[in-house]
Amino acid sequence: MTDPQPLAAAEVLDIVDERDRVVGQAPRGEAYARGLRHRCVFVLARDARGRIFVHRRTEGKLVFPSHYDMFVGGVVGAGESYDEAALREAEEELGVTGLPAPTPLFRFLYERPGQSWWSAVYEVRCDVAVSPQAEEVAWHAFLSEEELGGRLAEGSWRWVPDGLEAYERLRAYRP
Repeated sequence: MTDPQPLAAAEVLDIVDERDRVVGQAPRGEAYARGLRHRCVFVLARDARGRIFVHRRTEGKLVFPSHYDMFVGGVVGAGESYDEAALREAEEELGVTGLPAPTPLFRFLYERPGQSWWSAVYEVRCDVAVSPQAEEVAWHAFLSEEELGGRLAEGSWRWVPDGLEAYERLRAYRP
């Protein structure tokens, strides 16, 4: 089996400015190393009962290894639309096919020292059994809003900071 991390580092991304306009391209590894602004998608996946897919990332991930996340998603490839990336990433990470197109909700610019990406937040309903990619997901479960809130409040899980910010913005978006 091929190690997915070198392939991921070589994936070409569009580099964007503060207004989300494409200004160049770079391999993902270079974009991360140099802190180049790029595009990402965050997809909140709910099952038929409305519970949220929560997972722990594998320890080999390029960013935020072994952190928990309430979104599936990832980078938008060069020339790819946010909508295309949202569906691709959701199906890949959940290990399913035939999902409905994720519903776009909002976008925001995530910025921290050395990290900057335009983030498009989506939601999708997944009514079929999931089979997450072993290379991406070390653990997973569908949690109710209350269970997720309890995990966030207790503070024992290390959450991906961009996903946490996206979730806080989503909660503010939906009072």
